[in-house]
Amino acid sequence: MTTASSRFREHAVVTGGAGFVGSHLCAALLDSGTAVTCVDDFSTGRAENVTTLLDRPGFTLVDANVAEHLPVRRPPDLVLHLASPASRADYLRLPLHTMEAGSLGTRHALDLAHAHGARFLFASASEVYGDPRQNPQDERYWGNADPVGPRSVYVEAKRFGEALTMAHAEAKGTDTCIVRLFHTYGPRMRGDDGRAVPTFISQALDGEPLTVTGDGGQTRSLCYVKDTVRGILAAAAHGMSGPVDFGNPDEITMLDLARLVIRLTGTSSEIRFIERPADDPAASCPDITPARDKLGWEPGVEAEDGLRRTIDWFRATRTADAEVHLRRTPMQT
Repeated sequence: MTTASSRFREHAVVTGGAGFVGSHLCAALLDSGTAVTCVDDFSTGRAENVTTLLDRPGFTLVDANVAEHLPVRRPPDLVLHLASPASRADYLRLPLHTMEAGSLGTRHALDLAHAHGARFLFASASEVYGDPRQNPQDERYWGNADPVGPRSVYVEAKRFGEALTMAHAEAKGTDTCIVRLFHTYGPRMRGDDGRAVPTFISQALDGEPLTVTGDGGQTRSLCYVKDTVRGILAAAAHGMSGPVDFGNPDEITMLDLARLVIRLTGTSSEIRFIERPADDPAASCPDITPARDKLGWEPGVEAEDGLRRTIDWFRATRTADAEVHLRRTPMQT
């Protein structure tokens, strides 16, 4: 049966659409026949992430800060709010921008969806659980977060965005959904964004030591970007309000991840242990039972396969960048 939540979407707005996950989401929507307006201020997103989409029918790119305004002309029937710095390096560099994206940006995106009777999806994150005392984490767990710690600008922006989304649905009847994303990785990550996967891969390809924080015993659950996007679209098409966790329930320690990257890249790099941030979660792993039971979703890409694809992309990108540099460098005589 076709419902307001499951019907074909003619036009979707993706905030943060030039970012890592957002650009993959834009491409997937276009592939499904949905027109896309991608909104990004390029504070952390990159134009090259959506370059191949510019000539595709139905794609519109808008350069705007969603915390200031959301200039979308065509009425949407789906609004996907992903705009936010997402890596520690980025949100510590842009603390106010991060909090404004989660507060003012979320309000503008919600108001846009409500004005046009559109479905709204807020992309939250596993960081709302803080340094969890429960592992794995499920959606009923309230978390263990420091509201004024170094990570708080991102954690509280996401927690506030969730609360605002629920309040908007309650007060105005907006059709909303919240998803919590766990440690997505894959092509188009920035090598300098500070997260473990791109950092380890970049260090390995440069022949540098892989820097593991602490003793490397802390765990993460890595979810390949194609699986994450598939989960977001499944939640958007369903009538559920969430929150719902999307991630890979197979945990890996940071030390084992570093060793795996070394093996897959064939590098001679060693591992160097550095100080671990005081607020670094000891474990992060989702309980995906609701996603599996209600949406039929679970990750399909194993870590080794996904890391191989990601490494291949980093290598290809470096080769292309080197070729461009050579063409631009005058010959020496």
